Amino acid sequence: MIEIVAQSEAMREAVRLAERVATTDANVLVTGESGVGKDALAFYIHAKSKRASEAFVKIDCGTLPGGLLEAELFGYERGAFTGATEEKPGRLEASHRGTLVLDEIAHLSNDSQAKLLRVIETREFERLGGRRTIKVDARLIALTNVDLTDAVRRQHFREDLYYRLHVVQIEVPPLRDRREDLPELAHSFASAYSAKHGRKANDLSAEAVALLRDYQFPGNVRELANIIERAVIVSNGDQIDIDNLPEPIRAAVGVQRLRSQPRSLAEVEAEYVAEILAGTNGNKTEAARILGISRKNLYEKLARRERMKDEG
Repeated sequence: MIEIVAQSEAMREAVRLAERVATTDANVLVTGESGVGKDALAFYIHAKSKRASEAFVKIDCGTLPGGLLEAELFGYERGAFTGATEEKPGRLEASHRGTLVLDEIAHLSNDSQAKLLRVIETREFERLGGRRTIKVDARLIALTNVDLTDAVRRQHFREDLYYRLHVVQIEVPPLRDRREDLPELAHSFASAYSAKHGRKANDLSAEAVALLRDYQFPGNVRELANIIERAVIVSNGDQIDIDNLPEPIRAAVGVQRLRSQPRSLAEVEAEYVAEILAGTNGNKTEAARILGISRKNLYEKLARRERMKDEG
């Protein structure tokens, strides 16, 4: 059983709705930004449903061209097109009695949308090049990071299909709106990746967690997972610290923190010099080179920073 981290109220609400709809056969539309974990919530719904022991099948509508997507979804008969040397069942057949997840549903072509609508309405279809009608009983979960109501308005998505898929909609919040979940997510990823790569860094320091909580995460949970995997690999100890996090992340958070509280120019300069020095592991020659100043000037700035500390 997959576990969803839901300490935040925003994520708890999404999970509560997922658990309520899981016990039904209703089609579900899961929406949210790229990388928020829509596929994980789809599997959670499947695992909580009466179909849990049956197949969980996913197809990415955004990575396959129209003809290939239809062949993968509906299957095909021998001779249906050039290269079809034998019959092949599609993902729809594979998901019979189980769950079919249609990722990036907004990328379906008009023809594919019409065929999918028929499947939803009649629970039957034909393979490409086939005449035999095939019955299918599958629960449909559609995923999208696109505003489908806007796509309908612009006539890029069928309105009737939208309402067939939109029986229940679950919005997965972005990571920046569920920061209470970040520590548990980060620790979970650290544990998983340390086991995967044979490393010891299966924990995070409080300072590393604090820095991550201040980051905006445009790539959401997927970006967090990538950051933690990299940190596990580069860490030499049993704990991920700030120095193990990517420099661009540290710099972005530094800028964000500076913007969030007014500081004098001298304070901003001192903070920046300290970050550069930390990034060079205390190498003053390298820090001076990056700052574009002499070593003498760097020492003067460091001395000024110490005086500011004493006065503060």
